[in-house]
Amino acid sequence: MQDNITYSIAQQIKQRRKALGLSLDRLSAASGVSKAMLGQIERQESSPTVATLWKIATGLKCSFSGLLSSTEVSPHSASEALKRNEANFQINTLFAFNPETRFEMFELTLLNDHTQWSDPHTSGVYEHVVVQQGELLLYYNEQWHTLNAGDSARFHANQRHGYKAKGPLTRFIDVISYL
Repeated sequence: MQDNITYSIAQQIKQRRKALGLSLDRLSAASGVSKAMLGQIERQESSPTVATLWKIATGLKCSFSGLLSSTEVSPHSASEALKRNEANFQINTLFAFNPETRFEMFELTLLNDHTQWSDPHTSGVYEHVVVQQGELLLYYNEQWHTLNAGDSARFHANQRHGYKAKGPLTRFIDVISYL
């Protein structure tokens, strides 16, 4: 399964990059991922982390789940494989991006006081976060906000933002809407 997922992600990145007329150099500049790493991912020599995939999606101006979608591999099974690559950060795709609804939905789990940073998304992207379990420190508007189970927040995602587990386990839903 991992080989199919690695292949699918590599093909999605390569196809989207070429459709936009981007060289590896230009995608590297747009995403913050090195040209060498992008080449390794496209050649299936390296499996990207969730954080790296999110940077590439931002550079390609597409949704995160868009890089996981193909006719061969479902976003859910791809998310399951990505879980194994991250020690303290897990992501489960609940709803992949749909051009009609213009959103995607994830369940994210942070373990062991882990902090996960996200680079700014494109303008018009919002995140809606609902904490299911534990305590989440959510960074946006240049400050940390504390959310407990049942709390929610909405923010413009075209800014640097981050998520930090307060304790051994924090689980939350993240809905990303693209206007």
